[in-house]
Amino acid sequence: MIIGVPSEVKDDEHRVALTPAAVRELTAAGHRVLVERGAGVGSSISDEDFVATGAQIVDDVDDLWADSELVLKVKEPIGVEYPRLGARSDQVLFTYLHLAASRPCTEALVDAGNTAIAYETVRLANNSLPLLTPMSEVAGRMAPFMGAHHLMRSGGGRGTLICGVPGVEAANVVVLGAGVAGMAAATMAVGMHANVYIFDRNLERLREVDHHFRGMVETVASTQHSIEQFVEDADIVIGAVLVVGARAPKLVTDDMVATMKRGSVLVDISVDQGGCFESTHPTTHSDPVFTVHNSLFYCVANMPGAVPNTSTHALVNATLPYTLEIARHGWHNAVRADAALAEGVNVTGGQITYGPVADAHGMAHRPLAELLD
Repeated sequence: MIIGVPSEVKDDEHRVALTPAAVRELTAAGHRVLVERGAGVGSSISDEDFVATGAQIVDDVDDLWADSELVLKVKEPIGVEYPRLGARSDQVLFTYLHLAASRPCTEALVDAGNTAIAYETVRLANNSLPLLTPMSEVAGRMAPFMGAHHLMRSGGGRGTLICGVPGVEAANVVVLGAGVAGMAAATMAVGMHANVYIFDRNLERLREVDHHFRGMVETVASTQHSIEQFVEDADIVIGAVLVVGARAPKLVTDDMVATMKRGSVLVDISVDQGGCFESTHPTTHSDPVFTVHNSLFYCVANMPGAVPNTSTHALVNATLPYTLEIARHGWHNAVRADAALAEGVNVTGGQITYGPVADAHGMAHRPLAELLD
């Protein structure tokens, strides 16, 4: 199979969809790998690194898209890339898509008629998300650092040191969601000696969290009332709520934000899925925050893009086994053999096959099983 890796074109996105080690695995299996010139530079991977493990460097990205049977990316296509999606109808795009938050991208993929498999909806039998997990871990670990930076006066906040000092209390950090990102955020916040409160609707999950942290965090059953109470006194609120493939629920309203301390900070890890704060909208690493009432919102849509070397290697460690299966067997046979990968198919042949995406936009949905028969 011919596998193409274009450069990422979203603002401040420096990750790349393959590493040299992954290229070696693919070329050793008999596949041809095309990498756009400079695609890995932002992740500290040179063209020479890719060539050394068997990749071919391509200068014209349009040629790369036209020649590739499987295109690997990190982020969803944006407007400039939409015309390339229809380069060949038998093409498979394998990347993060987050289609529930983007009707234009959904429509572009439907119009292209090819197959789009989303990293974030590949789901194992135990409901874990193996291709979202590494980036959730990165974003979760980053969130308290970003919150702590912007909580300082130099970062635009109220001038509070997250860990406090003897005689002065530490910051209150509220984490909404006890999934992978939420647990990573809580772990780092505890390590920074903040007062940490973690919310979830699942009481059994909260018992697991309590056991894990041995009382170092306070677990709170998530209700609208409890969120209102704790947000009011929070210095940092971290939104880490995920509904697989669907838009995130809005848990923090602007009215709640109005009750918060002046210069408090809200970090929305869920921004890729529409965000869990009422006023969330995507921001960039170069312009990361905006103000709602008297609080700062940090809503960078590709938080792991700030640490692309780490993020690229963590991501490719997870995606490579699936990439090998698609390349080896073709996507039809690969998803027939792997129910988890089948969950990742969001669009194929002009049909939306992932129900939550169709529901988010009021569009027609057709189950994948009907199209595979």
